[in-house]
Amino acid sequence: MTASAASGSLDPDPTSGSYVRENKLTPWQKFMRGRGLSYTVLAVVGAFWVFPFVWMALGSLKTQREILASPPTFIPKDPTLANYTKWFGQLHFSSYFTNSLIVAVVTVLGNVVFCSMVGYALAKIDFAGKRILFGAVMVTLMVPSVSTFVPLFVIIANMGLSNSYLALILPFLTQPIGVFLMRQFISGIPDALLEAARVDGAGELRIFWSIVLPQCGPPLATLSILTFLSSWNNFLWPLVAMQTEDKYTLPVALSLYSTGQNATNYGVLLAGAVLVITPILLLFVFLQRYFIQGVAMTGIK
Repeated sequence: MTASAASGSLDPDPTSGSYVRENKLTPWQKFMRGRGLSYTVLAVVGAFWVFPFVWMALGSLKTQREILASPPTFIPKDPTLANYTKWFGQLHFSSYFTNSLIVAVVTVLGNVVFCSMVGYALAKIDFAGKRILFGAVMVTLMVPSVSTFVPLFVIIANMGLSNSYLALILPFLTQPIGVFLMRQFISGIPDALLEAARVDGAGELRIFWSIVLPQCGPPLATLSILTFLSSWNNFLWPLVAMQTEDKYTLPVALSLYSTGQNATNYGVLLAGAVLVITPILLLFVFLQRYFIQGVAMTGIK
């Protein structure tokens, strides 16, 4: 006894005497019903995203002649580290890297502390003008940073801080996106937990350091990545604020020293780009789990 079906037929099982459905699905149907299609689309999109970085890394191992050759080559015929050697030797890469690292790390630490404090105050402390202050923070998110360069430079120059690390750090110690991020997350911390601490005699500063901040791991990781990325890639402000070569950061050095007398040295440019982007990729790899959690829990779109 058999019964026909769209996807197969019922045949007797010789061991149990019952009827089982014979699987008539083709390999393509199995592929479509599974996650194969999703993985294929993601793989194609990922390949398009990764290709420029692979091209950049391989191009940094080519000579100028091979980079400009027509038709272009994907794999270097004669790989060379001369472009990297130039950065570490003639162009003093370590000096620019140190400048960028100092500015980025101090800026990240400042945002972690001050944005958390402001976010806590806006989320859990009632005071006059709270809504107005938060509205002002949101409005500053819509102001283009380039429009503030001239007044910011005048302030820094009048304070005597031009051509110093403080000129690159102070204007960015607290950023609106960080305040918004921390405020959104801290708003979700139960008020009963904070009230219990106040009943026990804890002050606001102790509540912030001992109760609130330890629970802010995901948003702090997100804030650290966003701030580090912004500071590390900042080009216009260091170019304006710094006047001597010993204070240049990596993006400024990359733009100034990859151009020769007659043409751009693309090999040096690509090698410098690899050196600039590597710390950012490593930071994201180590903190990606917290970054995703922070974005999901704070409602950033």
